[in-house]
Amino acid sequence: MSASAIEQLAINGGTPVRDVKSRPWPQWPIWDERDVQAVNDVIRSGAWTGATQVNAFAQEFAQFHEARFGVCNASCTISLQSALRAAGVGMGDEVIVPPYTFIAVPTVVLLVNAVPVFADIDPDTHTLDPKAAEAAITPRTRAILVVHHAGCPADMDAFPELARKHNLALIEDCATAHTSAWRGRKVGAIGDMGGFSFNASKTMTAGEGGIIVTDNEEYYERCASIVNVGRLVPGAKYEHTLAGTNLRMTEFQAALLRVQLTRMPEQAARRWENGLFLNRELAKIPGIRPMKLDERVTGHSFRNYPFRFDAAQFGRMTRAEFTKALSAEGVPCGGGARPLYRDSLFRPQNTYAGTQMDYSKVYCPVAERAAEEEAVMLRQTQLLGTREDTQDIIDAVAKVQRAASR
Repeated sequence: MSASAIEQLAINGGTPVRDVKSRPWPQWPIWDERDVQAVNDVIRSGAWTGATQVNAFAQEFAQFHEARFGVCNASCTISLQSALRAAGVGMGDEVIVPPYTFIAVPTVVLLVNAVPVFADIDPDTHTLDPKAAEAAITPRTRAILVVHHAGCPADMDAFPELARKHNLALIEDCATAHTSAWRGRKVGAIGDMGGFSFNASKTMTAGEGGIIVTDNEEYYERCASIVNVGRLVPGAKYEHTLAGTNLRMTEFQAALLRVQLTRMPEQAARRWENGLFLNRELAKIPGIRPMKLDERVTGHSFRNYPFRFDAAQFGRMTRAEFTKALSAEGVPCGGGARPLYRDSLFRPQNTYAGTQMDYSKVYCPVAERAAEEEAVMLRQTQLLGTREDTQDIIDAVAKVQRAASR
């Protein structure tokens, strides 16, 4: 085959860098007979209710993430909502959130009758900017909900200091940050509470599920009560002090997650190694800027691998054209979601918790630029392969860049 045919973009009829039919990317989820046996054991035990597996997993996961307590529940959304309630956030309180994340982040604020206040993100990490967050603080601010974007820890020096300075609760959204660490400590209990997800797309999964971790015993007891119909911890079955509901994790999920937890260190190490390799090599390609990895970040889950795209270095190819061309080369990818304050949920002059909020006036320039022009995302499974697999990503990006430059 001629060099010109190889260099022609696959989207234009050329040969793709990677033929995904003959060389598919690693599949997800990863499981074996141990997972099947764990679920079968629960079935055969007849103990389909109760919390033997749930309590064991809560302890194991909390210990792995260097936290004193864990509270299993139905999802990370439930984790964050329960954490806000446990921290006393309620009617009319303001909670600072980033606009460049999943819709559940501002939604959980609404669900406790509080008001989400959007603050811009850091251009190098796409996590909440501490300076923008501080500028958004008012006398009504009660908490900061910081998101470890794509598994990259936010500035966990600045945010705990900011929370202490203004007497605010600090909640960590760790939905994508399993194994991520800041200065050698895993995220989750660096703030007051942290919520993790076990959704099917996450780096550890039982299809669905979530957990709250914390070092604070009072918060632990409140969260455990909220997700378990308001029962005391410990306490009699029909003794209640909080308005809770049934948000519990099942024994089947917990049994599966206990096996999944044993694989997580090796999988995380592989994504970390491949992520660092991509950072180094993609930075050599004109128009590609990997996200900054702060020297204080000692663990990054790379649930996604985000990088920034500069159209000026790609012959004015748009981001949408770039992702389409790269996907055709056998490297599936996508762009960023629009800032959440532009979602119809936050239509102008809406009333939240008795407060008129005109979100049409909110504008976060860094989030806008990331969402509309710059951000490109690879899947976590693409970082679970070999060095040869990772090299395919680099070769495909370089091929598209050369073609666009011509």
